[in-house]
Amino acid sequence: MKKITSSLTLVFLLFTAFMQAQGTIRGTVVDGENGTPLPGVNVVVEGTTNGVSTDFDGVFEIQVVDNAGSLRVSYVGFKPSTIAFDLSGKKVIDLGTVQLEMDSDALDEVIVKAYSLAIDRKTPVAVSTIKAETIQNELGSQEFPEILKTTPGVYVTRGGGGFGDAELRVRGFNSENVAVMINGIPVNDMENGRVYWSNWAGLSDVTSSMQVQRGLGAAMIGLPSIGGTVNIVTKATDINKGGNVMMTTGNDGYTKYGFTLSTGMLENDWAATVSLSRTTGEQFVDATTIDAYSYFLNLAKKIGDNHELSFTAFGAPQRHGQRQNRLLIDDYRRSDRGIRTNTDYGYKNGQLVNIEDNFYHKPQMSLNHYWTINDISSLTTSVYYSIGTGGGGGTAGTNKFGKYDTNYRDQEFGPVNLDKIVAENKALGQATSAETFLRASRNNHQWYGALSTYNTELSEYIDLTAGVDLRFYRGDHYTELTDLLGAAFYLDNSDVNNPNRVVREGDKYNYNDTGYTNWQGLFAQAEYNKDAISAVISVAGNNTSYKREDYYKYTPDDPLRETDWINFTAFSTKGGINYRLDDVNNVFANVGYFERAPFNEAVFINNRNVVNEDAENQKIFSAELGYGLRTDNFRADLNVYRTKWMDRSYTITRTANTIQYTANILGVDALHQGVELELQYRPIETLTLTGMASLGDWQWDNNVTNVQVFDDQQNPIGDPIDIFLEGVKVGNSAQTTFALGADYAVLASTTVRASFNYAGNYYADYDVTGRSVEGLPQTWEMPDYGVFDLGLTHRFNFGGFNAQINANVFNVLGTEYISDAQDGDGSVAETALVYYGPGRTYTVGAKINF
Repeated sequence: MKKITSSLTLVFLLFTAFMQAQGTIRGTVVDGENGTPLPGVNVVVEGTTNGVSTDFDGVFEIQVVDNAGSLRVSYVGFKPSTIAFDLSGKKVIDLGTVQLEMDSDALDEVIVKAYSLAIDRKTPVAVSTIKAETIQNELGSQEFPEILKTTPGVYVTRGGGGFGDAELRVRGFNSENVAVMINGIPVNDMENGRVYWSNWAGLSDVTSSMQVQRGLGAAMIGLPSIGGTVNIVTKATDINKGGNVMMTTGNDGYTKYGFTLSTGMLENDWAATVSLSRTTGEQFVDATTIDAYSYFLNLAKKIGDNHELSFTAFGAPQRHGQRQNRLLIDDYRRSDRGIRTNTDYGYKNGQLVNIEDNFYHKPQMSLNHYWTINDISSLTTSVYYSIGTGGGGGTAGTNKFGKYDTNYRDQEFGPVNLDKIVAENKALGQATSAETFLRASRNNHQWYGALSTYNTELSEYIDLTAGVDLRFYRGDHYTELTDLLGAAFYLDNSDVNNPNRVVREGDKYNYNDTGYTNWQGLFAQAEYNKDAISAVISVAGNNTSYKREDYYKYTPDDPLRETDWINFTAFSTKGGINYRLDDVNNVFANVGYFERAPFNEAVFINNRNVVNEDAENQKIFSAELGYGLRTDNFRADLNVYRTKWMDRSYTITRTANTIQYTANILGVDALHQGVELELQYRPIETLTLTGMASLGDWQWDNNVTNVQVFDDQQNPIGDPIDIFLEGVKVGNSAQTTFALGADYAVLASTTVRASFNYAGNYYADYDVTGRSVEGLPQTWEMPDYGVFDLGLTHRFNFGGFNAQINANVFNVLGTEYISDAQDGDGSVAETALVYYGPGRTYTVGAKINF
């Protein structure tokens, strides 16, 4: 009876909601002086808490309940404007261009320059913007970067399918080569350049806008942005007073609930925003359990007319099950779990145990100071701190986890019988070292940074931006024994200072070292803007320093225990020009050259304190042409790019005849070039059509011969080796993608949407350094695939509050497709190890705004 009553109540609420009279108001907010679009402008229905912010192109769209009223349009540094509206039976009102006038007495936070954001029809880069509304309505249970899958040049995969295990690739470059910034602060790992999205899972709740700058981008600080730059801007201190509560449910027990609350700017010039959420359940893949939290806090204080302080803290402590090991295509077909199959979990005492898992908490705190020095100058300074703790689980000792091993699985690919392993360890006796056990690779860190940017007008048409970027990073790396599986101890012989050491649960073993990274950077940019021309030129220089300390491989008196600082100085320059042909058409071009220091693993080969003397900076040259078209109901962007990656360095470690050897693969070049098209068309007021196409040609450009081989003491041994790469396709990202989408307002309050994403010309990943035989075939090309998604958003008035329901179905047709592959022997499907993408999944969520 209770379930029936609940269902009837929900039906009644939905029916009532559909009967509500609502409409949509659109517009574009610009600087009244020069017509430049203004991002982050507040648009609020007067007398309510119903408000939105403009995107990076100055565009806003707000749903209103009443037929008539007024909108208040406000932006820091500009005089507010009030605009009356009257729907009079219309579903949509388009206000066109809304101009704001500068307010010389107001504080200008210089948000665009502080966060290195690109401005439409002005900044000469290829850029796509995702609004907060799109993220909130369409993300569902997808991984955060998946909201970018309809962006040209972008390919997103969930990897093994675990929570937060997604990987973002831009123009064929992986996450190490795509810069990610949150509120202008870089978050790529200081040691290896990677981005772990599980650390930032809660950002989707508080993101104001997300911008993807492909290619060189507008970021002025020295970043590894070979493929592009992702700027994530969270809710600002001038956000409207109010908040929301939300809950989302989905397939496989997925549940997320939380709230966001903002005070708005109080009379004492304080403002605060707080957001909390919890996520549990599973992903599509078996045993990918989720236990995750997220939090966000922003406190701000205006001090007089010229200063503002803003403190932000956010994090996402989580633990989730993973699928780390790819399988053969035939394995999935033979398994009764099909594409959900995961061989990386088992049961112990009747409880599920994730043999491979990830647990991490990486809070980031920053204090920002915005200072308007005078009418033409400002200074923005951020100091930040991040502390990370956690790691990833796995197995150790005798391997009893083989996917075909029915001695420890009830059937092939089934869960591991951990109770049997426990019994075998106990049978060895309490005086015997563990035979098989579980461990975790830990990577704890501390990260300090300071970023200060000065802006001034050199003349009426020229602005100067200059600054300093300082970072210090300490990473502690070790293996932790997490579960002895019934044994009493494990004897470890890895520490030269304590051989045959007894290790118990919670102890370190195997390796234990600390890596230090220092970064000092300077940058400057001049920007010219007059009439139809906008031009920029920038220069940057940085010094990256590495040091390593190893506590297990060396004794305290060994001079190799701690290395000296190893320095790499790099330089970059880029420039571009945008020409507005008229109010509709614009063209742009940019070109740049920059160097990047090698990562830590290329400096200290094989995790030893012997410095790789041949490690050198990598060099990148990039050029791009673009065209933009803007009318009232149609917009298009076309880009052509060419990126040459020179002196990409690799180090390899091999063992032959019990002798371990290494080699530096230097001078490897790759060429990434392609064409990108992005379209948006509104044939009628209630229908928006979108489209994207990206055609890439990414391949290695040369062979490398006569590479000298060295032993672990860096003495030359054996014959030189050759690497044959010329003409081989770059793997690990789809080189051809396109997308089509449609949003249709079936009612004034209800929007349905559909999208189709296609990926092709997609080559499996492979060991570049392993192609030592001339004439090897191309790496395996995966089958093309297309995925169809559907969604619905319904807004209504509930008890005096604005509310909405979001429903999304992803991969509606249940298409089976390979999302990732590692090339096997012979470059054929039969030997490739693959991940399948998720099948049909869904989420339904409700949010009440107050």
